[in-house]
Amino acid sequence: MLQTVVSIKNPMKIKFLGGAREVGRSGITVKGGQTNVLIDYGVMIGREPGFPMHIPTNEVDGIVLTHAHLDHSGAIPLFHVTGNTPVYGTQPTFDLTNLLIKDFIHLSGYFLPFESLELQTMMKHCVDIGYRNPTKLRGMNIELLRSGHIPGGAQAIIERRGKRILYTSDFNSVDTQLLSGADQAYKGIDAIVMESTYANEDHQDRTAVEEQFIEKATEVVERGGTVLVPAFSVGRSQEILCLLAAYHFEYPVYVDGMAKNANAILMNHLSYLRDGPLFRDAIHMAEQIGGWRDRRRATKKPGVIVSPAGMLKGGNAVFYMNTIAKKEENAVLLVSFQVPGTPGRRLMETKKFIIGGKTRTVKADIDHFDFTSHSGKTHLIETVNKVDNNAKVFLMHGAEENCEHLAEVVRDDLGLEAIAPKTGETYTV
Repeated sequence: MLQTVVSIKNPMKIKFLGGAREVGRSGITVKGGQTNVLIDYGVMIGREPGFPMHIPTNEVDGIVLTHAHLDHSGAIPLFHVTGNTPVYGTQPTFDLTNLLIKDFIHLSGYFLPFESLELQTMMKHCVDIGYRNPTKLRGMNIELLRSGHIPGGAQAIIERRGKRILYTSDFNSVDTQLLSGADQAYKGIDAIVMESTYANEDHQDRTAVEEQFIEKATEVVERGGTVLVPAFSVGRSQEILCLLAAYHFEYPVYVDGMAKNANAILMNHLSYLRDGPLFRDAIHMAEQIGGWRDRRRATKKPGVIVSPAGMLKGGNAVFYMNTIAKKEENAVLLVSFQVPGTPGRRLMETKKFIIGGKTRTVKADIDHFDFTSHSGKTHLIETVNKVDNNAKVFLMHGAEENCEHLAEVVRDDLGLEAIAPKTGETYTV
């Protein structure tokens, strides 16, 4: 298989350090001339964190952080153990990253080669460049575009001497209650490095999903039940709160866990949201859970509780399950992707959950709603069609078969050169 595509004029090299034929520990470098830019450097979440390929600190001139999720941000403090590498991104991304990595250190500190001090140093070297504001770094231009994935999330364009490489990171081209879809006004792209998470499937119409969710939540509350919505702290929790506000949900809504911290951060960045006033209304509508007394009270009232963790691997959602799961009038509405092997996935497939140390059958209703923050197959192909006809296409951030499948589709249907790279491979554009 061809591994290197050579262009005579102003070559740039892309090296894949992680996230190639897998989801997790994303990281690539783009090198032009003597300047080397690292885009994302995340971790693979497991019993022990997995890291991308090592790259010496002194070989990186700057880091672009596209968004706060740990599979893109979680290993960046490694560059601040002894170094002071600048990190470019948006201010909401930096604030949310600080929140998530602090929690990551708290939960996984024993396994990590950095501590809170390195995170603090990293934050001191963050450079807010916003969207559509080209910024120079040693002969290269860095420009961020809205990604529609999570608040502050970005796509990155790296340019040198007229040659432009687009890194989509995680993106969603569809508007949601929380965010506008990805900015896809691309110009003069020579190569696109694109995610392949949902390369083999499309998502249900967003409005239909929203209406089904509201209908189910209303039905449960009106029959006297309590709805638990396990949701990711950053992004999904806020979208569900905005959805309830947008549909004028009339019943009590509670929010718990780290989602409250993320809400507070985003109240300072309303311009990054699709509808700042709606978000403000949603936060004011929801009652913040302040402690165990509030949690017990919330489970005894008909209403909706939004609480991490989205896959029920921990967090206060597990506490709520101990009560809500036992009653037929209640419901657990899963709104996040459930990774195989997680408690949430087992709950979906078997309707069983560990309660009081024992595996028990859940009596409450169980439903799953596809509130994805990633583009589906059709939108991925449409994205490739938006770049120049001669652009090279690299597919990453997907299961191995998804990356290979999408590369084949792009080659066969669009007639473009498309590659599903492996970790460690370098390509010249």
